[in-house]
Amino acid sequence: MRLWKQRCKVAADQRSAVAAVGRQTPAWQRIGALALVVAAAAPVQANPFETRLENGMRVVVKEDRRAPSVVHMVWYDAGAMDEVDGTSGVAHVLEHMMFKGTETVGPGEFNKIVAGVGGRDNAFTGHDYTAYFQQVPADQLERMMGLEADRMHRLQLTDEAFAKEIEVVKEERRLRTEDQPRALVYEELMATAFHAHPYQRPVIGWMTDLDRMTADDARHWYRTWYAPNNATLVVVGDVDHQTVFRQAAQTYGQVAAGQLPARPVVEEPPQRGTRRSVVRAPAELPYVAMAWPTPTLRDPRADTDVYALQVLAAVLDGYDGARLSRTLVRDKQLAQSAGAGYDGLARGPSLFYLDGAPAPGKTLAEVEAALRAELARIQTEGVAEHELARVKAQAVASRVYQRDSLMGQAMEIGALAAVGLSWKDEAALLEGIRQVTAEDVKSVAQRYFSDDKMTVVALEPLPVDAMAARRPAIKTRH
Repeated sequence: MRLWKQRCKVAADQRSAVAAVGRQTPAWQRIGALALVVAAAAPVQANPFETRLENGMRVVVKEDRRAPSVVHMVWYDAGAMDEVDGTSGVAHVLEHMMFKGTETVGPGEFNKIVAGVGGRDNAFTGHDYTAYFQQVPADQLERMMGLEADRMHRLQLTDEAFAKEIEVVKEERRLRTEDQPRALVYEELMATAFHAHPYQRPVIGWMTDLDRMTADDARHWYRTWYAPNNATLVVVGDVDHQTVFRQAAQTYGQVAAGQLPARPVVEEPPQRGTRRSVVRAPAELPYVAMAWPTPTLRDPRADTDVYALQVLAAVLDGYDGARLSRTLVRDKQLAQSAGAGYDGLARGPSLFYLDGAPAPGKTLAEVEAALRAELARIQTEGVAEHELARVKAQAVASRVYQRDSLMGQAMEIGALAAVGLSWKDEAALLEGIRQVTAEDVKSVAQRYFSDDKMTVVALEPLPVDAMAARRPAIKTRH
């Protein structure tokens, strides 16, 4: 798995139900998908509709009557970046605990109720947010609202349930990180690239912190961040927005607003030289990953470098036959895999990634040099107009496909809200991509990829048979 995909998998932990529309989608393609509003796919100009409840909860409704189904999501503005040192992973642990029952709904009953009406549900945690969703028949929406509002303020978090669930989370860490060498590389890359910002901590948490975590830590997190004025409700499907607004007021509107703490603004200090680190773990192939600090989208109309970096990532690795796979894997046969990625949508700072694994007989040093040489080519030669045209055409196509999915549309709205943007920014996002020129791509390639800003992590394989025997599987789904 390419590093930027591994980052999405590990950081957001978006399970199979939402992976196709979440952060595992290439970042350039996701911004294109979020941005494009085509006339044929926008039959109601005012759709989506938005309001705010008296307790501060934001509500966004998008009417899509093509099927008698609805997606109901609650996004909390609290993720791993809001944790304090010593409690890494508590946001994700609390996500698990949210399925352990309330005063009126027993442990595990939430999932059974959703399944009983023919629906599906799950949750995911990232650095920037924690989100919960159900997809159910449209006539079950108000029931889902009542269930979700109930656990927003009546969660029963017992010591006994916590003691069992923390072991499930630790096993999840073993299976998805400690037994996955490239996940370990990503974890080390983040810890090395960031010295001050909380993105340095893994979403799943450090095992040492999980070992010491208590039920009181989870209770404190819940009391601190789970409040209607720290959440966005997203509803997409066969609904009437006025009815949804009324139902939201009758359910979520009955939950009292919370007293939210001030969020400290943590700025990453300037990097003043190349940072290198090594991970030694059982693996079949060596592997190298590199990252450079790059801008995050704050103003969709002014932050033009973000769009150029999205296009740069796509030119390198956005489609079959893109530069890295064509040159390093097929033509030169230096690498078994080579990738690039950039995620400019976040509450915190962003990184641009390159990664690769050498072909038989080749070395990590050769792969690293070849990856950087492809960047250097763009710095000096730029990109071709046909490459730009293909990237933009794929961005358009991705939006058309995304709109076929209720979940995809809900993820669009929620993901933008989670990073401080809005569905109302879609036109500006589209225009930003449309305005990218070949010279813009060349310019960002020249300005953001110096040696002094580079972080490199290499995977040095240990014999695979040195890996401990696999542990019996523990159910990790809620």
